[in-house]
Amino acid sequence: MFTMKKSLQVVFTSSLAMFVLFSAQVSMGEVISLPKPAYKGTVTVEEALKARRTHRSFGSRAVTLKQFSQMLWAAYGVTAKNFGLYLKTAPSAGALYPLDIYGVVGEKTVETLESGVYHYRPDDHSIYLIKKGDLRIGLAERSWQQMWIAEAPFIVVITGEYQRSTIKYGRRGVTYTHIETGHVGQNIFLQAEALGLKAGIVGAFNNKQVIKALGLPASHDPLVIMPVGYSE
Repeated sequence: MFTMKKSLQVVFTSSLAMFVLFSAQVSMGEVISLPKPAYKGTVTVEEALKARRTHRSFGSRAVTLKQFSQMLWAAYGVTAKNFGLYLKTAPSAGALYPLDIYGVVGEKTVETLESGVYHYRPDDHSIYLIKKGDLRIGLAERSWQQMWIAEAPFIVVITGEYQRSTIKYGRRGVTYTHIETGHVGQNIFLQAEALGLKAGIVGAFNNKQVIKALGLPASHDPLVIMPVGYSE
């Protein structure tokens, strides 16, 4: 048990160091606390699995801040705290959590939020603005002109900072990061169905252009783009 605690402390220290590094790279806007996530819904896991499809057509109807909050929590939110570590909705090799979740919000498409790119903070379930403006069309253009992406009221961008995992697992940490991305993507799909929303998924885009367009840190490699909203 002592060995486990010591190992977890090392992991926590490494993760904290990575967070400090990220904070130094990005100018944080005002921190916005999100509505508390719900832990019980009206749709079963089986029903959500059966209904899940990749959606590529979205209506203009805005989503609520509560829905936006729930989607981010389902993607990568905290579910427990153990030995000083925040455990999340997706499994992570060594509990190193190399991913970051960003929400690209359009103009008046998520209630009370101005348009822009928001970084999700799982530890206190909050967000902060890193770049202003409706960047959905720009993101779609950098996704090889898949303009249907821009129809969704908000777009979840999952990025990976490989060093958080490779610091312990070497090159294998890259594979673990990709595996973790798949878990988060499925979380988003299932939660969308449970909320009466739809989600799409995109893997074709220019990574460097996406980083520049959204104002992301250079070390945060875009891995998956997932538009979310109501069906058209």
